[in-house]
Amino acid sequence: MSGLVVAMDGPSGSGKSSASKGVARALGLRYLDTGAMYRAVTWWMLQRGVNLEDAAEIAARSAEPALVMSTDPDAPGVTVDGVDVNGPIRGPEVTGAVSAISAVPEVRRRLVALQREIIAESLPGGGIVVEGRDIGTVVAPDAPVKIYLTASAEARALRRTAELDGTTVEAQRAAMARRDTLDSTRKADPLAMAADAVELDTTPLDLDEVIAEVLRLVKERV
Repeated sequence: MSGLVVAMDGPSGSGKSSASKGVARALGLRYLDTGAMYRAVTWWMLQRGVNLEDAAEIAARSAEPALVMSTDPDAPGVTVDGVDVNGPIRGPEVTGAVSAISAVPEVRRRLVALQREIIAESLPGGGIVVEGRDIGTVVAPDAPVKIYLTASAEARALRRTAELDGTTVEAQRAAMARRDTLDSTRKADPLAMAADAVELDTTPLDLDEVIAEVLRLVKERV
């Protein structure tokens, strides 16, 4: 598996985070959650009172936060300016604002460059599973394995509700629909399935079945 890059794309609630970590463990690869990087930058902007409706201000400050990613699938995480933000970046304030930050081209350019550096650094050690929304189309278009995870709106909402406290399936369904629209219609690197990706509907599958199917696809292509 030396030099292997597995690109795992899809919307929130499709199961790509859990599946990506499971695949990385099974293959002895590193793991990168690119969504956490956008969330970390969003957290940093919120902490500093940046106007999230002002794309120019976001762009001007996009190079300031210093991100360090852990690519251990058993202990993934991110620090910003030396601060562990793994808990705060999953909160509702960041979740509600991350699409606005992610739509700014300067933010995307900086983080895509950092993601490519992390991928390159992982290859001598075996490879990496990278999850996000534009991995197969933008970040690693030459990845030998590209998978696009999907699931029904109901399944995605149920999964996310089970992960979060104080929310409902209806609220999560509405929040996901809003983010899907924002992510798929933004001008800079929209959420999309690569032409050579394999689409995998995870609605009827449990986590072990999703991981097994991804491993089968990896074996088939490598």
